[in-house]
Amino acid sequence: MAIELNCPNGQTVLFLDASSSLSAGSASVTQPITDADSHFLAWTSDGKAAFLKMDSLGSPRIARAHVDGTQDQLEITEYTYDISANPTNEDFTFTFSRGLGFGSELNLAQNNGRNTKQLYADQYNYISFARWSPDGSQIAFIKTPDTQTPFTVGELWVTEANGSNARKLADADAGHGYAANWSPDGTKIAFVVRENPEDKNANQSSDALISNIHIVDVESGELIQVTHLENGRTETPFWSPDGNTLAFNVVVNGRMNVQVVNAGRVVAQGATYRDPGEILFLETEPACCPAWMRK
Repeated sequence: MAIELNCPNGQTVLFLDASSSLSAGSASVTQPITDADSHFLAWTSDGKAAFLKMDSLGSPRIARAHVDGTQDQLEITEYTYDISANPTNEDFTFTFSRGLGFGSELNLAQNNGRNTKQLYADQYNYISFARWSPDGSQIAFIKTPDTQTPFTVGELWVTEANGSNARKLADADAGHGYAANWSPDGTKIAFVVRENPEDKNANQSSDALISNIHIVDVESGELIQVTHLENGRTETPFWSPDGNTLAFNVVVNGRMNVQVVNAGRVVAQGATYRDPGEILFLETEPACCPAWMRK
């Protein structure tokens, strides 16, 4: 497990060996980067190393820190702000921007980052949360407008793994940090939609945001609204490993809890989709930040 801490001299990433904590009753904790600040970007596909951004305040660079204590620097731009590992091999994407007004680029890295090529570029938007489909054939991402407005409406896009056939799937919330997530079978994507785009207060404060979870069928583009909040917001949805359930945070009147819904009922009925059914609250309240365990 990777843990990121906010420290006086910047962020610091720690590795926690969960297996040692279970067997010995205490956690084995290591700090892979000790001579500079470090920021977690992503795990490698095999889970044996993490991509970290180092020394952001001095000489920024991207490193791959292995759980065995070794590390290697990657030959990709220091402007990188997001990385996503292909689940089927050692390839990864990295997304970067040279600053406000310059848009962003999505690139593919192969051969440990020594071979790179541009997959997609947008001079008017930041490409956020680029994520591979489970079979590594497609990449989904959120377009966030390249403006000084902190919170706004963006777009959910998907492209083939080689950057071809890039297409918009739906409007999506942008700026709050809500990633879209692929279903385990790669046929659907769950994401957050802003419901009050005309409210200027919601452009500046997340407390004014009204949002809901939606699901889109990647092939057909069919949409279904999962939650129906008229006050409050939902946050990043997470699929259960079997793809039957979605879990997500809900914040209403400043109180946060976790809700789950039977997403397995979101199936095609001719040209339309059936409502997923009753949304259930966890008994513990307040609650935050659901995560699924694999058996």
